[in-house]
Amino acid sequence: MVIERNLRSSLEKLASLYPVVTVTGPRQSGKTTLCRSCFPDLDYVSLEPLDRREDAQEDPRGFLAEHSRGVIIDEVQHVPELLSYIQAEVDERRAPGRFILTGSQHLGLLASVTQSLAGRTAVLHLLPPTLDELTSFPDAPKTLLDVLWTGAYPAIQDQSIPADRWYRDYVTTYVQRDVSQVLEIGNLRTFGTFLRLCAGRTGQVLNLSSLGADAGISHNTAKSWLSVLETGFLMHRLPPWHRNLKKRLTKTPKLHLFDSGLACYLLRIRSPDELRYHPLRGAIFESWVVSEVLKARYHQGLEEDTFFFRDHKGLEVDLVLERGDADVLVEVKSGATVSSDAFNGLHRVDALMTASAGVAAQKVLVYGGTRRARRHDVNVLPWSQVQDFDWAG
Repeated sequence: MVIERNLRSSLEKLASLYPVVTVTGPRQSGKTTLCRSCFPDLDYVSLEPLDRREDAQEDPRGFLAEHSRGVIIDEVQHVPELLSYIQAEVDERRAPGRFILTGSQHLGLLASVTQSLAGRTAVLHLLPPTLDELTSFPDAPKTLLDVLWTGAYPAIQDQSIPADRWYRDYVTTYVQRDVSQVLEIGNLRTFGTFLRLCAGRTGQVLNLSSLGADAGISHNTAKSWLSVLETGFLMHRLPPWHRNLKKRLTKTPKLHLFDSGLACYLLRIRSPDELRYHPLRGAIFESWVVSEVLKARYHQGLEEDTFFFRDHKGLEVDLVLERGDADVLVEVKSGATVSSDAFNGLHRVDALMTASAGVAAQKVLVYGGTRRARRHDVNVLPWSQVQDFDWAG
């Protein structure tokens, strides 16, 4: 089933302006489906099969000549040298929308794109569907626990594959294979342990030394492995916010898994009911909210511009969005009710930022309940309406 993706309008607009548009994102996030539905008149070639990959490697000019009227090239990171030939084609005839490139390995792909196609391509990121996109599937999960446990990958919704089974295969066939292509990992079991330890730290300030020690690897190895997972859009390091404040603020990022279903699988949470009483339910929910905000921004073609706030005394706000007019402070609570003290951190950080910048911030609290309200000058937003707020600004 093809669902409407929020990135579509940005993709079509940029294809009318640039000769090349590059769409990156994790495997199975829907990149190919989106591009083929947006540009049905373009040829389509996947460089995943070895024979097509060899064609592009051995005769790149002939390969491109076969598709002179325009082409979608899937998994282009497998033949990075092809980008230099695309550059020559574009410089000779700079018609918009000639090449639509997709790739799952964000690190290798963007390094090649930056080198060969600077100024010639727009770059967009497609993550698994947002909550509002998921509602297009007939059997989309309805409750918060079901949403968190199932995750957002389209194949789970479209093919009715049990989520835990799908994630097991995903980790084995895609995650470990892709990472092995970038890094020389001698022991995949150790890497699997590392993945589970990362899941156990979702929503927490990252301590790479502790993470590496628990996984039995060095600090530098942990840093390298995490970088590859991050550039593959499986994990995200949310940087701390520290603009213009003369305070001792945390300088270490927070770690978030992009997909809550993957986090649940790695933590061996076997059902939504088991998640209900799990000690990391709140952290998983926080990561889910951060992911929804990032998706909302990515799928509008925007930069991240997202941070978190924490000082040395423990004052914290889960998410800070920088905007030109007024920043947005976001607190996340997984409970179905909101107590009055839940607003304290928002107001205290707002006061600090207002004193520093002279402009009050918008304040949002996203929670696990069902009622939307405005309390204590804060927009209280239920989880099911998380996409109703204008995160793109």
